[in-house]
Amino acid sequence: MSLNGKAAVVTGSTSGIGLAIARGFAKEGANIVLNGFGKPDEIERTRTGLESEFGVKAVYSPADLTKPDEIGGLIALSADSFGSVDILVNNAGVQYVAPIEEFPIEKWDQIIALNLCSAFHTLRAAIPHMKAKGWGRVINTASAHSMVASPYKSAYVAAKHGVVGLTKTAALELATHGITVNCISPGYVWTPLVESQIPDTIKARGLTKEQVIEDVLLKAQPTKEFVTVDQVAALAVFLCSDGASQITGANLAMDGGWTAQ
Repeated sequence: MSLNGKAAVVTGSTSGIGLAIARGFAKEGANIVLNGFGKPDEIERTRTGLESEFGVKAVYSPADLTKPDEIGGLIALSADSFGSVDILVNNAGVQYVAPIEEFPIEKWDQIIALNLCSAFHTLRAAIPHMKAKGWGRVINTASAHSMVASPYKSAYVAAKHGVVGLTKTAALELATHGITVNCISPGYVWTPLVESQIPDTIKARGLTKEQVIEDVLLKAQPTKEFVTVDQVAALAVFLCSDGASQITGANLAMDGGWTAQ
């Protein structure tokens, strides 16, 4: 498979799942628009690293995805830099955990804005570019929490369920335009963000690292293994292939059997 000449916008791609997806696309020849937060020198190393390793072009947008005007600029950067917006991955997200009656309103608003509303705004801006070429791929990183709920994650669960509804609606609207729209719903993925939460959980629950991994993080996943970022990236790359052209409106679980229970 080749994505030579395609332009891919990947939100939340300065680390973790988003960066792995960006690398997967770059390996197939796609030019990349990176987006996310981080230290400027590290982001620049990531950008230049993609170019030197894979022989593609990469640009970076610092767009704040809670602000629709900045999202418009993100999509415009791809069109201006590469002449198209062929692939859109809505991956950026944030989490906060608290009981509903104690959930800070500003945290609810932030999570809904970043995890759900930004996907609408990127889609709205990108669709005209994709329609003009008669081809496009949209991949929304959802979650096992788009299918099942967990306590104390009201905003996150609500947002991820909303992403699935948006995905299905967009898939139907775009079905005759050569554009597919799908979700990937991982379970627990081993990322620096997950790893960094372990010490706090050890302290809060009085558990060992092994107990946190087995009895907290992997409790819901029957395989008792983390999903890897490269596995998520491989599925994203496949969804951009000709072999996946009839997969649209789907929510694809990658959760070690979590949602099969």
